[in-house]
Amino acid sequence: MSDVSISKPAMPRRVPKWVKERSALFGLCVLVFVGFACMRPVIASAGNVQNILVQASYLAIFAAAQALVIMTRGFDLSLGVAVSLISVLSAMVMHAHAADPATAILLGVLAACATGAIIGALNGVCVAFAKMNPFVVTLGTMNMVLALSTTVSGGFPVSPLPASFVALSGARVAGVPLLIVMTVLIAIGLQVVLSRTVFERSIILIGANRRAARLAGIASRMHLGGAYVVCSVIVAIGALLLTARTGSGEPNLGGDLTLQTVAAAVLGGIRLSGGEGDVFAPVLGALLVTILSNGMNLIGFDGYLQRLVLGGVIVAALAVDRHLATRG
Repeated sequence: MSDVSISKPAMPRRVPKWVKERSALFGLCVLVFVGFACMRPVIASAGNVQNILVQASYLAIFAAAQALVIMTRGFDLSLGVAVSLISVLSAMVMHAHAADPATAILLGVLAACATGAIIGALNGVCVAFAKMNPFVVTLGTMNMVLALSTTVSGGFPVSPLPASFVALSGARVAGVPLLIVMTVLIAIGLQVVLSRTVFERSIILIGANRRAARLAGIASRMHLGGAYVVCSVIVAIGALLLTARTGSGEPNLGGDLTLQTVAAAVLGGIRLSGGEGDVFAPVLGALLVTILSNGMNLIGFDGYLQRLVLGGVIVAALAVDRHLATRG
């Protein structure tokens, strides 16, 4: 008598929670876009869609950096002005070596990354080792960096820059803007770091419960400080891309980036209470913020009222985050 094996029916794989959440957010982005397009059809044009994707790519880089710090239950209020200082210093270095474009660009990139790392290290040391409040620390850093940015540039743009560097803003890879390609690569690289390394588990546990992280043997101070350094280095990359787009080092380049990055991270689903998160959340959040901004611009919404709307969206997202934290 032969043995008969009965195979159990395959159980359907459970869809991860974060996939459901990101799918819902993407659906909201599409819904908002369609809503604006109904009011102003030009919003759905191919040129404007590409413009939205390019604008969202810039914001996504900065929002991913901000999200990394928020995961540790912190903030980086100096992000916007750091962009300005990095833009100015890197432009000054490139302008000083304009005779050799290749050397100028290399030194400019190194200057940008070094400046970002120094700002991040200052924030990280104060928060992680001096145990200072991240809001207060980065608020103080913001004012110092703003003063430096204005002082070293004299309040004026720094130009001209090497033509090959400025050309990066319009470069394409297989027909896709280089900026979008770089944003995707940065997001994937950061997500790999956040999902497959000890660093990810450390900052998540630090954000959830710093005391528990110490008891678990995690070098919480080093990892917490490292989160601020990595954040600022990513900001430096984004600042270089923005500088290439403007064609000069701008002392006011950061603008409202701090507000927008927090909005993108929170709307993307990053909990301000820390302890969880991924890179795709701020990327989709950046897309939603960009669609809102682009749509309001094209329907003729007042610029000051746009900031009111964005601030209201952040407050609403904070209320939802607080509610979820209370339930949890």
